[in-house]
Amino acid sequence: MPIVPFLAGQAFDQNQIEGMSTVFVDVCSKLGLADRSDKMTETVARTIIELAQRGVRDVGTMRTMALREFNLLEK
Repeated sequence: MPIVPFLAGQAFDQNQIEGMSTVFVDVCSKLGLADRSDKMTETVARTIIELAQRGVRDVGTMRTMALREFNLLEK
């Protein structure tokens, strides 16, 4: 379940999209989300996109920040 459908109009290079997709799939998996039309899935996508827009490029850092956002890791 890649993040691409949620990127409408966003300008990211292919490497960024691949990293964001990796984090998206991982976080959705940890939350038990599989339905792309689920509002929570959309919230995960928007959170990851916002992290990328703020300049977070490292996949590990992005994953950690996203997991913390959804209380899947201690802050």
